[in-house]
Amino acid sequence: MPRIDADLKLDFKDVLLRPKRSSLKSRAEVDLERTFTFRNSKQTYSGIPIIVANMDTVGTFEMAVVMSQHSMFTAIHKHYTLDDWKLFAANHPECLQHVAVSSGSGKNDLEKMSNILEAVPQVKFICLDVANGYSEHFVEFVKLVRSRFPEHTIMAGNVVTGEMVEELILSGADIIKVGVGPGSVCTTRTKTGVGYPQLSAVIECADSAHGLKGHIISVRCPEQAELVRYSWMDLDRSMASAYDGGCTCPGDVAKAFGAGADFVMLGGMFSGHTECAGEVIERNGQKLKLFYGMSSETAMKKHSGGVAEYRASEGKTVEVPYKGDVKNTVLDILGGLRSTCTYVGAAKLKELSRRATFIRVTQQHNTVFS
Repeated sequence: MPRIDADLKLDFKDVLLRPKRSSLKSRAEVDLERTFTFRNSKQTYSGIPIIVANMDTVGTFEMAVVMSQHSMFTAIHKHYTLDDWKLFAANHPECLQHVAVSSGSGKNDLEKMSNILEAVPQVKFICLDVANGYSEHFVEFVKLVRSRFPEHTIMAGNVVTGEMVEELILSGADIIKVGVGPGSVCTTRTKTGVGYPQLSAVIECADSAHGLKGHIISVRCPEQAELVRYSWMDLDRSMASAYDGGCTCPGDVAKAFGAGADFVMLGGMFSGHTECAGEVIERNGQKLKLFYGMSSETAMKKHSGGVAEYRASEGKTVEVPYKGDVKNTVLDILGGLRSTCTYVGAAKLKELSRRATFIRVTQQHNTVFS
C-alpha cells in the first residue's frame, strides 16, 4: 500500500542562512581547505572540497589543470582513453592527486578503469557514477571495486536517503554522492516522478554518513538527459531556477556545506568555459557552448550510437553563454563561500555546518532588475 511521508523537505531555494556575531575582520581570514581521512581507503586528502562533475562537457583534463592550482578537485569523465590518461599524467603529474577516474558499473567500465589505474598509479580516487544507486547490482559492484582497489578512495552514488548511504559505506565506498533530480540539465523528476529536495537530502545523508565516519558529496544528478535545445540566455530567470534544484550560485554552495556536505560537486556552474569540451558557437551575436547530461540524446548519440529503446532520456542539452576562463568563476565561488563564513562567524569551512542556522523563506532575492 502506498504511503506518504508528510515531513517537510526543503531545497536550497527554500532557505537562507541566518547571520551571527563574528570575530572575523576579513574574508581573507577564512580557511577553506579541509583535511579528510577516509573510512575504508584510510587515505588522507587535503584541499578545497569542491569537485568538478564528471560530465564530458566539464570534467576535462583542461579543467583539472586549473582546479588543481586552486587545490580543488576534478572527477574526470569516463570517455577519455588510456592513451589520453597516460599523456595527461606525463604532462601534468602535479594534478594527479586532485583527480578521480570515473566509471559506470558495467564489465567494460571496470576493465577500462582498471587499466587506467594500473597505468597511472598516482591516481588514488575512483568515482563510481550511476543514475540509480539503489540497485543491488550497484551495491555488489562497489564491493567488487573495493576488493580490487583496497587503498583507493571510492566515491559512489547517487542516493538521497540515509539507509542507502549507510549500505554503500558498509559495502566499501568512502564518499557517497547525494542527489537525485536536482541538476540543471536533469529531468528525472519530470520524467519519472522520482527525486528528493536537495537540502533535506544533504542534511539527512550527512547525518547517516558521519555516524559511520563516512563522507558525502552534494551533487547534481548524474547520467541523465534528453535533447531539449534552447539558449540559456533566452530563459526567464525564474524558469531557469526551476530547472536547477542543485547549486545555481555561490550561495547554494555555501548552503550545501552548511547542511553538512563534506564536498560539493558542480556541473552547470562550471559549464561554458574555455576549459570545457566543445567549440564556441556564435548565434545572434552571442558566444555559446553546449552543456548536456551524460544520458542525453546528445551524449548517447556521441558515445553509444543513440538512445536505446528500453530507456527514456532524463535531461536536456542547453547552450550556455561562453564565460571565458574558469579561473574567474572559481574566484567568484570561493569569494562567496568566504563571505558566507564571515557572516556566520566560521573561521574555517569545517566550522560552517556547526554555525549554520537555516531560515525558511518565500523569496531568495529582489528580482526587480532580473
